[in-house]
Amino acid sequence: MKKKIALILSLCLMVLCMAACGEDPTKVDYNGYSYDELKQEVQGMAEALTAMSDEEIEQYKKIEDEQYAMLANVATRWSDSIEDVGEYRELGEFTITKSGKTLTCEQEIVFEERSVILTYVFTYYNMQLDDITVDPVQTLGEKMANAGLNTLMGMGVVFTVLILISLIIYCFKIFPYLEQKRKAKKSAIVQPTEEIVTESVPVAMQDDLELVAVIAAAIAASTGTSTDDFVVRSIKRRF
Repeated sequence: MKKKIALILSLCLMVLCMAACGEDPTKVDYNGYSYDELKQEVQGMAEALTAMSDEEIEQYKKIEDEQYAMLANVATRWSDSIEDVGEYRELGEFTITKSGKTLTCEQEIVFEERSVILTYVFTYYNMQLDDITVDPVQTLGEKMANAGLNTLMGMGVVFTVLILISLIIYCFKIFPYLEQKRKAKKSAIVQPTEEIVTESVPVAMQDDLELVAVIAAAIAASTGTSTDDFVVRSIKRRF
């Protein structure tokens, strides 16, 4: 029983999807706007752009009023997009795409060398115009070249990060070696000092014996006795 219900639900979903996919976009109501109204608006802008001279484009690009900022932006994008596209031919295909809260209208403008896409982006719930873009259509070779360049850049970034990680790990191996080397150098500096101190002791004792002999001889000479008759027990130095 459960399998039959699941099968029926699946068939219903398939029918709904097929109905949605087969819906004619020219008969859809786009939140109060018809297909023809949107097409007329976008194509009107496309015809105005193709009819503008270079001097008019430059004038629009210099507009600083915030109210017409979008128009100045469109003129700038149009000027950048029509470089090396050749002569204007005709208006191409017009398409409308709804994705979530965004409605996108695209108009193809055919030139001699390549086409240009004029795009209107609306917020669907109030049909407010958010942006107008103009982009040249890339050839298959250009798309492949860009994809290859992006791939190389991505691989380059990955390998660079891996090299940096390897260097950091290698540095952790060097730190103990440097610490041992520092300790060995410190012990090598301390050791000769101890040797010098131990060697200086016999020299001091020898000097004391000579001093005792000199003092004993002086006392014996002054008293007229022999050095065998007295013993020097201690010597106090005065500086």
